[in-house]
Amino acid sequence: MSTTVDELTVNYEEDGRLVVEELDKVVLTKGAWATVMFRYRQWDNKLDDYGPDKYVIRRYQKYEGEYRAKSKFNISSVDQAKKIIETLQMWVKDTE
Repeated sequence: MSTTVDELTVNYEEDGRLVVEELDKVVLTKGAWATVMFRYRQWDNKLDDYGPDKYVIRRYQKYEGEYRAKSKFNISSVDQAKKIIETLQMWVKDTE
């Protein structure tokens, strides 16, 4: 468990292999509830290498001094990521 937002990661190791490798992260909110967006890649046994970049937004709640994952949204493809970006840009532009 992580006690600070900066310690949160999606890195995951199994049998000595880094199965999920965090490439980058952005902390969107801090506090009792933290929201973090991660860029990562996952090991693909068929390729014997890492697959394409993936993205996830995770929400954590601080409970008894440690952050615990509460929810996540996996962005399933680069195409979906682009659609999310385009939509948010359009909505934000409309509020200016």
